[in-house]
Amino acid sequence: MISQKGASPIDTNRQKLWLASASPRRLELLAQIGIKPEHVGPADIDETPKSGETPRELARRLASEKATAVLTHIPENEDWVILAADTVVAQGRRILPKAETREIAKACLKVLSGRSHRVFSGVCLIYKGKSMLRVADTRVVMKRLSAVEITAYLDSKEWRGKAGGYAIQGRADAFVKSLNGSYSNVVGLPLYETSSLLAGIGFKGGQNEHND
Repeated sequence: MISQKGASPIDTNRQKLWLASASPRRLELLAQIGIKPEHVGPADIDETPKSGETPRELARRLASEKATAVLTHIPENEDWVILAADTVVAQGRRILPKAETREIAKACLKVLSGRSHRVFSGVCLIYKGKSMLRVADTRVVMKRLSAVEITAYLDSKEWRGKAGGYAIQGRADAFVKSLNGSYSNVVGLPLYETSSLLAGIGFKGGQNEHND
């Protein structure tokens, strides 16, 4: 049973949202469209790409696996909506890693500098045993970065944990020459696809807030 200290009594007749992510960016994006999950908890899965897997296929698979992984934590008698997402940055068929070190971030920025790349986000929703999935695709063109610009960005540490080694919602936005597709997708959660999936099951985000 999931509970929070000081929370209002659970209404078993309403849908409750479980966000299978620890990303503060995804929480902020959901808040933009008036949605606040009742529970936030990442799924522990292996995110290693499979041999021959395309960036789109990887984003789709990981989103689905994340959503499925949290099913074991859901009480059978509670009406939970599971939302999971995964974002993949690719230059051609080359999948760029999440930057966990300065060296990885630097290598990613050098690959992206002066080139176009694509950002794929898989969004998976599981509700009442049914799985629904969409993939967003955004094309981003980055300007040619000087060694000084790369060093300054690395010093900012905004790249930590970011797919492709940059965060468009921060200083890296100044590197972007053009963007074709969803901006929120590049941040980490495509809001059009997410809201469409939620609307499809009749989810009302505004009903999830309690007033005293």
